[in-house]
Amino acid sequence: MWSPDRNSGTTLYMQIAEHLAQKIRCGEFPPGSGLPSERKLAGQLGVNRSTVVLAFSELRSIGLIESRSGSGTRVSLADSEETPKHTPNWSQYADDSSMVRNPPFLRKISEALQQNPELIDMASGQLSGDLAPTQEIAEIMSQNRPMSYLGYDNPQGYPPLREALVRYLNRHRGIDTTESSLLITSGSQQSLYLIIRCLLSPGDAVAIEDPSYCFSLPMFQTAGLRVFRLPLDQHGVQPEDIRQLYKKHRIKMVFLNPNYQNPTGTLLSEERRRKVLDIASELALPIIEDDPYSLTAYDGEPPAPLKALDTTGSVIYIGSFSKIAASGLRIGWMAAPRAIVERLADARQQMDFGLSVIPQQVVATFLDSPQFVPHLERLRRELQFKRDMVTAALRREFQGRAEFLEPRGGIHLWCKIGADYNENRLLEQSIRNGFVFGPGSVYGSEPGCLRLTFGRANAGDIDRGIAALREAAEKLDLF
Repeated sequence: MWSPDRNSGTTLYMQIAEHLAQKIRCGEFPPGSGLPSERKLAGQLGVNRSTVVLAFSELRSIGLIESRSGSGTRVSLADSEETPKHTPNWSQYADDSSMVRNPPFLRKISEALQQNPELIDMASGQLSGDLAPTQEIAEIMSQNRPMSYLGYDNPQGYPPLREALVRYLNRHRGIDTTESSLLITSGSQQSLYLIIRCLLSPGDAVAIEDPSYCFSLPMFQTAGLRVFRLPLDQHGVQPEDIRQLYKKHRIKMVFLNPNYQNPTGTLLSEERRRKVLDIASELALPIIEDDPYSLTAYDGEPPAPLKALDTTGSVIYIGSFSKIAASGLRIGWMAAPRAIVERLADARQQMDFGLSVIPQQVVATFLDSPQFVPHLERLRRELQFKRDMVTAALRREFQGRAEFLEPRGGIHLWCKIGADYNENRLLEQSIRNGFVFGPGSVYGSEPGCLRLTFGRANAGDIDRGIAALREAAEKLDLF
């Protein structure tokens, strides 16, 4: 994010004025569009409000902006000439888009992290930099590997990566598949998007866990789907709830995250897994299994995915490189019937003509390398260490006033710290204290819950972060 240079010979307010003028002239702020308030812009740029007041005054003096009581500061409309000139109403285009925006809490968290990168981040659903196999990937990329072609890739993904995934899924997940039944995606979210947009229609009913990461995905609402909840307990969903939703609403798909579920960290019991598959087979009901965390099992014995137990072809299996290595490589995959893979590959080709070959080659090499298993072992140890730090800090800081279930894998801890309270106030106070978390309502939860992503936070920041959360809770008299 741009910020004024305090060592420049140009005053701060003139730097800000020139920066805004450039954005106005290049069309980023078209005529008639609103500018941030003086207070908000001052906070974003780390300057006094009076500095922004001077910058706005400079822009008003040259006719670029205008301020009106009650409507804030806006970019001036073009002067009328003999032939009127009109600018498209870009704000209306943005507001009228059929694509639903991300939940307000997620936008607030993103904005806070952009404005203050020093925040202790236990909200973002990814690994911290120290957990990534940075050195191993750097070595792979530094090797002179011949690349015969750098054009558009195979619509289903880089063939050597799909071949490596066949071996990986068999070796580490007990899944037998073929490269023709695999589709490479830019991550689990793109896999879900393709399934929702291509295999379902507006008005279709689907079932998701409650709470669930899926609640934070506006793509379900954008697609016009009717979403029904499957409540979770400490052993996952109740299989009979699936049957009841099918009878009542004729659900067409079930979306499950059975291994170290996001956000609760729960593990679907083996008995319930088999019952879910029996019901799916009985009803010819597709199961979409999202499995990003299973290889993080702290005891080194990952639970079998539904796909490995599926004997009737009921499960579409989604995986990702993001939660076991590096989200920045943007590599995910889907194992599905060949007809589905071909249909979704065709749809994805309309979006981007396929992924970059280079990160696919890196991942293909890493999956087969002797460094892959040691990396997983280190990742498990470090995640368990961070989990233990979080649980110890919660017990120490909250003195029994925080309820949680210790996950046995994954990167999230689900916590309840009080009765119904104003999540927005708690989040804002926590941000002021230098800490950010995932509000429970983003995931469709009962009041009083929040998600702490210990996989993202640096170990040295965890104690201070939980202390900041406790201070915020006490300031708001939550207990």
